[in-house]
Amino acid sequence: MNTWSSWRDATHRALYGTGGFYLRPEGPAGHFRTSVHASPLFAGALARLARAAGLRTVVDMGAGRGELLVALRRADPALELHGVDVAARPEALPPSIGWSAEIPAGRAALLVANEWLDNVPVDVVEVDADGVTRIVEVESGTGRERLGPEASGADAAWLDRWWPVKGAEPGTRAEIGAPRDAAWAAAVESLDGGLAVAIDYGHERATRPPQGTLTGYRQGRMVAPVPDGTCDVTSHVAVDAIAAAAEAAGAAGTLHLTQRQALHALGVRGTRPPYELARSDPRGYLSALRDAGEAGELTARGGLGDFRWLVQGAGTPVPTPLAALARA
Repeated sequence: MNTWSSWRDATHRALYGTGGFYLRPEGPAGHFRTSVHASPLFAGALARLARAAGLRTVVDMGAGRGELLVALRRADPALELHGVDVAARPEALPPSIGWSAEIPAGRAALLVANEWLDNVPVDVVEVDADGVTRIVEVESGTGRERLGPEASGADAAWLDRWWPVKGAEPGTRAEIGAPRDAAWAAAVESLDGGLAVAIDYGHERATRPPQGTLTGYRQGRMVAPVPDGTCDVTSHVAVDAIAAAAEAAGAAGTLHLTQRQALHALGVRGTRPPYELARSDPRGYLSALRDAGEAGELTARGGLGDFRWLVQGAGTPVPTPLAALARA
């Protein structure tokens, strides 16, 4: 039966409720391609980051079906790995890799949230014809919308600080990122030393999109966001807001990067190998050529390279080479 509710409630049911999108057998990989699926070079870069920070444990938030964890195990078998996800532990996951529905507290670790926060459900607001900012309500089975009550209290305060829409043109929309702030701060606070890295499409206060970013994905294609459990429902992350929330929880050394910048600093570059190598080592040349192509995809402008990396220390300084970018 179709029901009306806020986007936050409808998205939570659609993604994580009974039969929800993220609990379906095919998992996220059946619908969209992430950096993890694009190349093992991504996992290799994260393994190097862990080593550079002196960390032997990696915690993968929103671990899906364990793809990043398996790739990290191949990149560095000495790493202690743990996945966190609402989905059940994948049957094929090696027994040495830990798994839980909640973040294991009290560990010094590299905590990686790759495309996790964009799926923490949030409410959507819209400015009506009278200039009032109202919560948008949605019908679960159709995606039809209507304007609900005025945004007030903590919601209004968050909008005033991070995504001001007062006085904006009617029809202007925004997404209230407070649940993501809380989720990220809790994740960072769970660490007993280490680094936290959030990787997602994102924006900052000066560049908020006036129509918001709410959308859906199904089988590799962007579709209308209908919260019926058959598609992903997602929106970009207010990266400055989550950074401030983590800093309030004790994080330090905040660094904002694009994925292109971060992966270049960690040694992932789409540089074509010299032709001379094809004569002296044909197999090595083909391998290097493949790596260059995959690196190019991971760092491409207008694609995966535009992902935002938020790197924050939780008792561990942001290591070189990433820290060097803050001084560049």
